[in-house]
Amino acid sequence: MRSIHPNEAKQELIKTAHYLAEHGLLFRGNHANLSARIADDKIVMTKGGNIANLNIDDFALLTTTGQILEGDMDPVMAEIVDMHVSIYQLRPSCGAVIHTHAAHVTAFSVAQKSIPLVYEPLLRFGLTESVPVISWAPRGSKASVEKIRDIAQHHPGLPAVLMANHGVLVFGEDPMTTAALLGTLEEACELYIMAQSLGGAKLLPERAVQEVTERMQMFGSKH
Repeated sequence: MRSIHPNEAKQELIKTAHYLAEHGLLFRGNHANLSARIADDKIVMTKGGNIANLNIDDFALLTTTGQILEGDMDPVMAEIVDMHVSIYQLRPSCGAVIHTHAAHVTAFSVAQKSIPLVYEPLLRFGLTESVPVISWAPRGSKASVEKIRDIAQHHPGLPAVLMANHGVLVFGEDPMTTAALLGTLEEACELYIMAQSLGGAKLLPERAVQEVTERMQMFGSKH
């Protein structure tokens, strides 16, 4: 994987934070945490929980084993470092991880309901199965992280996981692509809830994953 200068990654994460705010992907407290890989074994990560006014000094430099190399992380963030680094350890192609409490997605986590494949745009982000909910455990705890690791390791068609009664973790090739995936998940959840008043959302046919993949290859489309 190519190396990225830490400041370049920080600027991309600041841009991503603005995108999240502008597209309604943060809840009222503006809580989120974002990280980006800058080398095979290093990441930059937000060091506080509120990302409303991020600047270049609001990041820490860490190894993918969780060792802090530069910057002092708030206790609220140090608590959840393992949640991020576990993804980078198990997904070598992963370039970014985002955790938020986006309203409609989080409603699914509070209901402990997986996000089914009812919205075709999800397939264009590589989803091949419903986004599952891991059972509740304290945020950042060993029990919670082990469940996240299980999804990352054994479900290659999943770039996201819901944490019961808490929020969502999404991961992708770079910060903005990951943010776009989060936005599409939020759309899918909102549309699912709206469809309930029309008799309920309907699953895509089983052949949809293969056919959408083939069309993306045909037209050279990434999403």
